[in-house]
Amino acid sequence: MARPTMAQDIERKIKELILERRLGPGDPLPTEAELMELFTAGRVSVREALKALQAMNVVEIRRGSGTFVGSLSLSPFAEGLAFRAAVRHRQGEPGLLELMKVREALETGLVGAVTAGVPAEDLAVLRALVVTMEGEAVRDGRVARATDRAFHLALYASLDNHLLSEVLDAFWAAMDRVREDVDDGHQDPAVTCAQHHEIVEAVAAADGVRAVRAMSTHFDGIRNRLEPQSASASASASASASVSASVSAPVSA
Repeated sequence: MARPTMAQDIERKIKELILERRLGPGDPLPTEAELMELFTAGRVSVREALKALQAMNVVEIRRGSGTFVGSLSLSPFAEGLAFRAAVRHRQGEPGLLELMKVREALETGLVGAVTAGVPAEDLAVLRALVVTMEGEAVRDGRVARATDRAFHLALYASLDNHLLSEVLDAFWAAMDRVREDVDDGHQDPAVTCAQHHEIVEAVAAADGVRAVRAMSTHFDGIRNRLEPQSASASASASASASVSASVSAPVSA
């Protein structure tokens, strides 16, 4: 394993400093000169460490004002997750299918918790979004992705889990990157609306088993659109392997 560079070592120390001083987003950090003195490091290494941490939203460098603890947003992670899935998908690998299965496990695992006590205002928002979907289905022949996305984010609002919202956004970002490759057109918009309606009614009835079943059914359509591509890629790879094997095998007398 390669030894960490001086800049990487300073990155680690700055993170430790934030933890030790119990700093939060927006709190000021020592100046560049103070960090150099504190860590006995050169200006170049300190600047390199700060830029790397800024890319991860750990710190925020405000020109003319100083350096502060960043937003700690998961957007770099979400972008990396989306890009990885998109690249693997374009290479004929099941990157998007794998991502979808993780999202399905996450949502089916959490929707039951939502049924334990969803506020009336959240139900009103969800029902309004279903009405919007129904209008889009009639007018445009499809449900807008933005509306679908808003529904799934609103569904878990009562859990008050910002990490969950950011992770779910990562899944949507990945799908958006390859949406031209995943044809949503053959998903019947009436079915989509009915599935979302069933999820809302299951949550409203505080029926966890029904809600999990409804969510799983909802993901069936997405899975069916992705699995054939994955299976096709696997079959193609197997066929290529068989051809290679037959060419290299010795001919029997």
